[in-house]
Amino acid sequence: MKKKHSTLLKILLALFALNSVSLYLYFSSSHHNNHHNQAEDHRDTTAESFPVIVPHRGLRLSKPWPIIPSYLPWSLTPNVALMSCEAYFGNGFTRVADVLSPKAVRSGSSWFRCHYSGTLRSSICEGGKIRMDPQKIKMSKGGEKLEGVIGRTEEEELPEFEDGAFEVEGEGGARLKRKKLVGEEFLNEFLPVGNVLKHTMRELVWSVAVVGENDFACQEWVEEPTLLVTRFEYANLFHTVTDWYSAYVSSRVTGLPNRPHLVFVDGHCETQLEETWKALFSSLRYAKNFSGPVCFRHAIFSPLGYETALFKGLTEEINCHGASAHDLWQNPDDRKTARLSEFGEMIRAAFGFPVNRHHADKAVSGHSVLFVRREDYLAHPRHKGKVESRLSNEQEVFDSLQRWASNHLECKVNLVNGLFAHMTMKEQVQAIQDASVIIGAHGAGLTHIVSAMPNTVILEIISSFFRRPHFQLIAQWKGLEYHAINLDGSYAKPGVVIDKLNDIMRSLGC
Repeated sequence: MKKKHSTLLKILLALFALNSVSLYLYFSSSHHNNHHNQAEDHRDTTAESFPVIVPHRGLRLSKPWPIIPSYLPWSLTPNVALMSCEAYFGNGFTRVADVLSPKAVRSGSSWFRCHYSGTLRSSICEGGKIRMDPQKIKMSKGGEKLEGVIGRTEEEELPEFEDGAFEVEGEGGARLKRKKLVGEEFLNEFLPVGNVLKHTMRELVWSVAVVGENDFACQEWVEEPTLLVTRFEYANLFHTVTDWYSAYVSSRVTGLPNRPHLVFVDGHCETQLEETWKALFSSLRYAKNFSGPVCFRHAIFSPLGYETALFKGLTEEINCHGASAHDLWQNPDDRKTARLSEFGEMIRAAFGFPVNRHHADKAVSGHSVLFVRREDYLAHPRHKGKVESRLSNEQEVFDSLQRWASNHLECKVNLVNGLFAHMTMKEQVQAIQDASVIIGAHGAGLTHIVSAMPNTVILEIISSFFRRPHFQLIAQWKGLEYHAINLDGSYAKPGVVIDKLNDIMRSLGC
């Protein structure tokens, strides 16, 4: 018996040794082949083709795109109708202008193109082998703590681009004379100013210079696709959501296989909203954080948030209604969209929340009613720390709702005190996700409804001094049920709010 066990043990040890040797040989070969393949893939565009030795930064981990139920393909189809919902919210960037041909990559040169939307009258631009010199961008460093930059002006934070702040290498070798990448005619056609007072993306592209190979040198290379973003009203949730959406659309339109890395081309200080930027994308860095010129293997320039449908819808009619991706896949409709639902699911998935839940299972556990509050907080260096009141008796309304919820016998109602200024972004998104009803006075915090679940009901209390359609439109474009209580002034009668809420709860079977 002992001899039999000894023989069996020897066999097992031999098999283990053989398996270990096989694994070693496999991974050694794989590593060699991968290294060889990467060198082959980049042989025309890596630092080896340059006259100086350039240190490369190791590949950073890029986050994969999550699987989300409302996703529809973003592949370019030339038959996207002008002014259709897909043209407004999806891939309406049907006109492509190759400024520097992608064929130039074979010779080691740069490439640059813009994707133009006739509906939004803006472009998503991208290019390869692009050099940024932070020293030629006049702006504050950015990313500082708010308390350390109190009083700093907005002009100091927004970028001013010197000629050559960005450079590309043109074909022609060392003999190539320095010139501008595009002229004013191109800018007027593909990057029109429109109603934007300071069009930083237009100014950025105007600064791009084409240089010869001897003048194109970098201290650092970024190998991964990188999104370059300039923010304006960066501490306001509504305007930041327009920036998030523009960045998301830019990533999808350019067909990025993973979520891109981010570079803020502005000098704004740190805000609470950066938590979502970091969750949505692979990494975040400020342009002035680079110690010297940096080259991007693939850079994407995101349009301003002012150029998205979310903002344009405030001044022009966008007659679109939310629908499920499943319905639109089976029955395409130019007057319907699932893109905002897709984007909302992207935000929830970025924070690790499930995206396939529905409110149907909440009847047993009860319903969450989220009251989004407006409270004083210091938002940015020029802010006084006081939030303008849109509901003069907000606390009175909230106290009345608390009594109503505790005495609501038809079903369990949990009233959530939405003090967003004292919650992390992840906590805010979770509160939105869990809510059956979202109620609040007109204010930027309601922009979170982009992340609301299907069948969530929105109740907005609107002062006569702030009657603007921001949240009615978002609800419409997402296909959410929306109600409004229009006030005469800024005082809301608690009984009127409770009556409206009772009607909504009955419609939910409560």
